[in-house]
Amino acid sequence: MPTLSDFTWVEGAEPHRQRTRDLIKKHPEIKKLIGKNPMTFVWILACVSLQIGIAYFIKDASWWWIVGVAWCIGAFPTHTLFVCIHESAHNLIFKRTGWNVVAGIIANFPSLFPTAISFKNYHLKHHAFQGVHELDADLPDYWEAKLINNYSIGKIIWLLLYPFFQGFRTIRCMELAVFDRSVIFNIVAQLVFDSLIVYFWGWPALAYLGLSFLFSVGLHPLGARWIQEHYLVIDKLQETYSYYGPLNTVNMNVGYHNEHHDMPSVPWNNLPKIKAAAPEFYDQLKYHTSFVKLLFTFLFVQEVSLFSRIARKERAGVPLTDTSTPDIDLV
Repeated sequence: MPTLSDFTWVEGAEPHRQRTRDLIKKHPEIKKLIGKNPMTFVWILACVSLQIGIAYFIKDASWWWIVGVAWCIGAFPTHTLFVCIHESAHNLIFKRTGWNVVAGIIANFPSLFPTAISFKNYHLKHHAFQGVHELDADLPDYWEAKLINNYSIGKIIWLLLYPFFQGFRTIRCMELAVFDRSVIFNIVAQLVFDSLIVYFWGWPALAYLGLSFLFSVGLHPLGARWIQEHYLVIDKLQETYSYYGPLNTVNMNVGYHNEHHDMPSVPWNNLPKIKAAAPEFYDQLKYHTSFVKLLFTFLFVQEVSLFSRIARKERAGVPLTDTSTPDIDLV
């Protein structure tokens, strides 16, 4: 595979819209999996409590201990909370939208940065306009992909600072209400939480939470999730990949990404049931089984770069000049 200097550009809509229609037509019983899972809020409370508790017990430890515990332990509940934020973004926890907003904001607390509601705004565009550079913040910026290219040291730095790179991408995206009432509520609540942690337990406790967040989405096996979802590591024409491995157990089936894109109204606990009910749709697709293997492949195989993504100039098969937003749920 030659070194890439641009994204892989394709025409037409992303594959999930049509597969959803085919899936429902052949297996209409799958629609019964659509719903809410209030038990997700129990996971939120448990993981938030765990992270606050660890921050308290480690507040007087040395910096080496804080970094080590954040990488070895804290990254896991923080990543699980990110999955919970994702569930709240799709309104898959409670029936009322406002309750999902509150759940997302609470899940956001240990991550220190008020991103839960902004993530929702940009993530729903990712589903609707997958691969459209002007609308999909999951796709790297041109300058970002050129800067990092396929250099191992660059990819290491990119993963370590992934939240900041992703934040810069939002500048290019159109048609988004960056500051609505829920975003402001998220910011205020997060600032209060961060201030209370520093006031009562000091900066080391805050640093533990911040490092847990950086590791949970960055330079860590869990950070391979961002490579797993849409990077062309296995097949240069398949733009979405699932992960079927042990970390799905502790991270709420986060790896079932094809299934999620096909049926975004199905909560995390039912995603494996989609694959079980319609194996003919998923067994033929390439998938990952190890985040560790994928992490090292991404970092040290030069043929894989930030340009290893599929991009399109059309939005759901409609020219980019059309400003309408397609229904991402379809069901």
